[in-house]
Amino acid sequence: MSMNVEIGEVPQWTIADRLRKARESAGFEQRDFAARTSMSRATISAAENGHRVPSKANLKLWALATGVPYTWILNGETPPTGGGVSSVLLPELDSNQQPAG
Repeated sequence: MSMNVEIGEVPQWTIADRLRKARESAGFEQRDFAARTSMSRATISAAENGHRVPSKANLKLWALATGVPYTWILNGETPPTGGGVSSVLLPELDSNQQPAG
């Protein structure tokens, strides 16, 4: 059996797409995310629908609340390590060390 594969364009995500993907990946419904971040649900919906770009402060809050890098939300770039906000904020653990709990 032969398989002809055509190479197409790589899909480009808008900032609105990345905001929605970040929220959904973190497991939040818009209502829950609004409660967690103190942003209104209307602001979240407008941002995810591409009607409004949130302020820089709200973009950073979105990144922090979802655990994704701010640069990824802003322009689709991932850090060289591929880590999110949480990996930057948490200290490294040795293999014998347990997280504080």
